[in-house]
Amino acid sequence: MKSSRIFSTLALAAVIASGLVFAQATKLTGVVSDQMCGAKHMTDDAAKCTRECVKMGSPYALVVGNKVYTLKGHASELDALAGQSAVITGTVSGTTVDVASVAAAK
Repeated sequence: MKSSRIFSTLALAAVIASGLVFAQATKLTGVVSDQMCGAKHMTDDAAKCTRECVKMGSPYALVVGNKVYTLKGHASELDALAGQSAVITGTVSGTTVDVASVAAAK
């Protein structure tokens, strides 16, 4: 009995620890856009199109290669970098990023 409790406790600790690893912040570099347009804007001015789409309710997004991540948080910083390359640090869950920080890409 005692050894099964120890094993159960160790197994639970491993599951909890693996969850903590996945919750760590990740850095992504891409172009700030909006979810509706992604990499293909309706106009030649990507920054203006991004801002207009966000005003109409589309969330900010980050285009990384062929993948589009929906960004949550830091709207004013994302607005300043609309249409530009940026480094986003945050927690990734599927295709959604809970943004912790935003910086212009160098």
